[in-house]
Amino acid sequence: MNPPSETAVPKDDYDTPWKDAVTRYFPEFIAFYFPDAHWQIDWSRGYTFLDQELAQIVKDAELGKRLIDKLVQVATHDGGEHWVYVHVEVQGGYDGDFAERLFTYNYRLYDKYRRPIASLAVLADDREHWKPQTYGYELFGCRHYLEFPTVKLLDYQSQAQALLVDPNPFALVTAAHLLTQQTKGDDRQRLAAKWRLAKLLYERNWDKQRIIDLFSVIDWMMQVPKELQKQLWQDIEQLERNRTMPYITSVERIGIEKGRQQGMQQGMQQGMQQGMQQGMQQGMQQGEAALLERQLTRRFGPPSADTLARLKAASLDQLEQWAENILDATMLEDVFKDH
Repeated sequence: MNPPSETAVPKDDYDTPWKDAVTRYFPEFIAFYFPDAHWQIDWSRGYTFLDQELAQIVKDAELGKRLIDKLVQVATHDGGEHWVYVHVEVQGGYDGDFAERLFTYNYRLYDKYRRPIASLAVLADDREHWKPQTYGYELFGCRHYLEFPTVKLLDYQSQAQALLVDPNPFALVTAAHLLTQQTKGDDRQRLAAKWRLAKLLYERNWDKQRIIDLFSVIDWMMQVPKELQKQLWQDIEQLERNRTMPYITSVERIGIEKGRQQGMQQGMQQGMQQGMQQGMQQGMQQGEAALLERQLTRRFGPPSADTLARLKAASLDQLEQWAENILDATMLEDVFKDH
């Protein structure tokens, strides 16, 4: 095991990458972990995230070490004009009250919508034998039970090689999660695993945005000290030059730094002060657009190509105005209103 690094490493963080991955690729999430549910859902009719509605329903409940909680409105192939609801929970650690909480959420959601509610659980903890799947009670001949499908990420450890060749993006997300657990305390081993997953992204026949999105998940999960992260960026830049695919190195987290560097280079030709201002402006604009894209995704689902193009073309002032608008917006169109 490596000696402690002088550079502090942030605590392993699954919350944001799990949220981003599930929100951006919800059909693939269901297909990978809950295939029976996937084929029963009519994806051609779309789906809607109801995070605010879920927050209101469960706001007084004990949350435990929960990674994400999603409520999604979907349609089934045999459901006619009616919608049904999927409540997804990714649980990060052991919680003795977990099954009871899902039971409570399920009946509260049914009470609100009066429509079928499916509760689906992904367990990301490190307890091999903890796998709650039921909760209920009986009294005087009355029986009230909830049985819910449960997926245990530890169960995929024996399928490590299969995960690396599976075309579903959540195979790599699962692999990244397991490797993050396995390499805890060993920075160099984690760096090697992270580099392997990064290279695999380029071997997929995926579009640029998906490669960037999946790398963002892997990068956020598998954090390493700054000096090792710098080495990773250098290796990725070399890989992209060899493949003429400048994808990951354009990812949002280095957009501001890239902008500053470009500004300094332009400043050598057109005046240092002007160049730095332009570079910083460009970097700030890229960072603001990336942040707004994440906020839109969480509120209204994955943005369309038109919306992404609009963000890319917007000025910094416009982006800042839209970022304020999203606080009170009830629909996507409200975000882009001028005030």
